Amino acid sequence: MYVIFTDMSVDIDKKAAEQIGIKFVPMEVTVGDETFTATNPSELEEMHLYYDKLRKGITTGTSQITPYNYVENFEPYIKENMGILYISLSSGLSKTFESASLAVMELKDKYGDAAQIEIVDSLGGTGGMGLLCEAAGINRENGMSISDNAEWLRAHATDINYWFMVEDLMYLKRGGRISGATALIGTALNIKPILNIKADGHLDAIGKKRGRRLAMKYLTDCYKDSAYIGENKTDGSYTDGLEDLVYICCADCMQDAELLKQMVIAINPKANVKITSLSPVIGAHTGPDMLALIHFGSGRS
Repeated sequence: MYVIFTDMSVDIDKKAAEQIGIKFVPMEVTVGDETFTATNPSELEEMHLYYDKLRKGITTGTSQITPYNYVENFEPYIKENMGILYISLSSGLSKTFESASLAVMELKDKYGDAAQIEIVDSLGGTGGMGLLCEAAGINRENGMSISDNAEWLRAHATDINYWFMVEDLMYLKRGGRISGATALIGTALNIKPILNIKADGHLDAIGKKRGRRLAMKYLTDCYKDSAYIGENKTDGSYTDGLEDLVYICCADCMQDAELLKQMVIAINPKANVKITSLSPVIGAHTGPDMLALIHFGSGRS
């Protein structure tokens, strides 16, 4: 038997997380002078209060998960002779995968073969990690071993497509993604940059639209072109409707998320769309009103 872990950069449907029994590695978030630990997916009202603080200009930040944190979370399960399948935030976006790998080396040195741990680099984040967690749960339910499950997840991680837009360009500027001048001009002109995550797990700017509605239309155009619908077929390795599972992650912009859901269903009536609130960990770097459309589909280039 093995448990499925992820970290708090994930966005996942709470009902699915409970059914699978997902375990979460906590992460620290700083808001102004206060630091709190994110331990489980937050309720919408909690996230509304969080993003309202960001709208008021309060600065935010996150702390790296240390190898010690991973050992502290994994070791109790190893002592119970349980395997651990951990799905991490992209190695192209964070050092979490590296920290987890160091922790695994330490645990294997201490427990030998009893430390059965598989780490999967999601090469993504947020709802993409949620999709991989749901797939991992289905695979485990179908009797897949921990090693086979990990290999399946690694093989299909880059089948997950990420399309997202941000509202406040200053958050991208703080992260070094765009220049200060570009952020100022873009904000003045109501420009919404469209980004995705490349196959190597790094962010990439792929377009820009003036206004949220045009940006949302761009997201659904990307979905139509890359999702497993119409002439785009799966390779037969997906089960239980995973090919139609879609995550919409929103940073306190539920009305837009509901509209985006209807736009997706208009393209693919079979789509199983789940709306989640963007975690405070990722939201600290993207800002309020970010909107993401994430799904299985043709492989990322």
